[in-house]
Amino acid sequence: MTILDMEIPKKKLFEDPGFPASNTSLFSSYSTPIAKFRSKITWLRPQEISRSPRLFPENPQDGKIKQGLLGDCWFLCACEALRKNRQLLDKVIPPDQDLWTQSGYLKCRFWKFGQWVEVIIDDRLPCISRRLCFSRCRSEEVFWLPLLEKAYAKLHGCYEKLWAGQVCEALVDITGGLADRWTLRCYRENNEKNSHSCLSEKSKFELMKDLNDKSFISCSVHGSAKGSSECAEFHAFSVTDVKQVNGLNGTYVNLLKIRNMWDRQCWNGSWQAGDLFYRGDGWKTLDPAIATALQSAAEDGEFWVEELEFFQDFDELTVGYPINMEGHVLSLLTGKSLRNTLQLSGQWVKGLSAGGCRNNSSFCANPKFWLRILDPGEVVLTILQKKHDSSNRNDQACWSEKAVMHCQNIEEDLTTDVRQQKRYRAIGLHVWKVEKKRFNLQKTVAKTPTISTECHTYDREVKLHCDLTPGYYLVIPSTFMKDEDGHFLLRAFSTSKISLSVVKATHPFTQLEENSEGEWEIMQFTDSWINGKSAGGSRNFPTYSTNPHLPFSILSETGIGNVRITLCQESVDGQFLPIGFHIYQVHGKNLNQASPQLLEPVVACVPHRYIQEMTQLCTLPTGNYEIIPSTYLPNSEAQFTVTVETKIDRKPFQSQENLGQTINEVSYTSVMQR
Repeated sequence: MTILDMEIPKKKLFEDPGFPASNTSLFSSYSTPIAKFRSKITWLRPQEISRSPRLFPENPQDGKIKQGLLGDCWFLCACEALRKNRQLLDKVIPPDQDLWTQSGYLKCRFWKFGQWVEVIIDDRLPCISRRLCFSRCRSEEVFWLPLLEKAYAKLHGCYEKLWAGQVCEALVDITGGLADRWTLRCYRENNEKNSHSCLSEKSKFELMKDLNDKSFISCSVHGSAKGSSECAEFHAFSVTDVKQVNGLNGTYVNLLKIRNMWDRQCWNGSWQAGDLFYRGDGWKTLDPAIATALQSAAEDGEFWVEELEFFQDFDELTVGYPINMEGHVLSLLTGKSLRNTLQLSGQWVKGLSAGGCRNNSSFCANPKFWLRILDPGEVVLTILQKKHDSSNRNDQACWSEKAVMHCQNIEEDLTTDVRQQKRYRAIGLHVWKVEKKRFNLQKTVAKTPTISTECHTYDREVKLHCDLTPGYYLVIPSTFMKDEDGHFLLRAFSTSKISLSVVKATHPFTQLEENSEGEWEIMQFTDSWINGKSAGGSRNFPTYSTNPHLPFSILSETGIGNVRITLCQESVDGQFLPIGFHIYQVHGKNLNQASPQLLEPVVACVPHRYIQEMTQLCTLPTGNYEIIPSTYLPNSEAQFTVTVETKIDRKPFQSQENLGQTINEVSYTSVMQR
């Protein structure tokens, strides 16, 4: 046998042992409609499905999203946000993975309970008859979507656990930001009593028109609607355009273009598509040329709906908060950058800190936080709860979809309240403005809150959006029922400087508090070293002053070790830059921007080290300061977070107090169809 006759062994492609190509990765309970296909599903790699597989398309149209047999339209709708924002897409699917077909694995990232987590998968995908059976792109040579869907399924445990969910939850998971969910039910209820339309819904249309190019908008139908064909029930759609056009007789018509992830028509309302003789009656209110142009602009699976018909026939809107190029969340209402962000985790513990709502005398036992507003500004406060475990994997559904393929005549109509309660607790959030040095817990919580959620809801995340004046605010998250265990994350987004800290009690509820060093306020900065702008390098270089300057203040003497500074960088391809920081005291309005390296720092956390996180505990007198974080060499790019923890000189108070008066409060039960 010659060398040419010998078979050269092929390189073995990666096979993920944590998410194998087997039924364990597909099913948890075999309780969804896809279970009937388990004997037909095989696992193939992209090069076995397509002759020239690519991760991303050259033509954006080839990357359009199509839903398959899996009922995960809620996740696929959220993925439309990635198609509109390349920066977000690079965050979720890191670039420089050109060799994925040669290695057989791909890295993806999702935001989970306060941090970005990496999910590594192999590229074997579920297929039936050698074609992808779940999500796919319009061009079957493009694989970013089915691979991302697989990574999300691994994050949840299996594909079946993606059957039914909330668009707003998936949006947060892939952006790390915020999403609002608006019910349209009140519009229909108001119109049953009044002939005029609801002002709030009119304002929502104007808001959607303004956000159309900046954010992602989704809508959903939870039951039968007049315009929907049967296959559109219990289904989520994406809103791809919002515009006002000229109608006949000098009128205006407000239209929304909706896309069905199945990539086919499913709307039979007054604006259904068709030729001149078979189109809906709504088109008769427009000039024929305008009507033809609008219909030509609608691609496969897209259809137009007039504003009134939209608010009558659709049940819910989901709107993602825009994210700018710096990665900061923008306000839905004002467009301002909510660049100051903080988060703290907490826990409701049965018998200790799970006090329930304000109907309960144990309300004051709930975890409590100080929010300090330093300047007037717009603030978004949220409580995000961690899903508690359930033995029934099918309990993951928020609302169900009808079968993906209408011809299969598969239906799953889940009961509303029980499933939602098994997934999440009913939670709420109350905030009071207080004079911190003259504070009485019992009297404070007996008053009307400065701002609060209207009711406790079975949502993963509830939020408050308001303008707040400078001062201290007491923040109390709670479950509706007392003694319900749960973990949560308190998040604050603000246009102005803020600090967030845990209120300590005299009675040590947990071991962490027993070993506590006292009460601390936390201020956090998220910024970047950018080549040519803010990556000035160490004090050895004349460009040092261009590094970010992060201001903070010490307001009172609290003894030795009163400030803890932590610098944490994000890795670049798994590598870390050499980092360090200096602290300077500011005697005037601000630091000498021209040459701070000529000044003597009061704290120097150097030499620069190849490390992800470095912390310095120091003692600083009252005054104003600036932190200058730096890499060792100029023009080294990375994102970083600086956390400033300042010890507070204030005696803790006893938190176990009774309410003087019972305040009536009702529990809100989500009534979405699932």
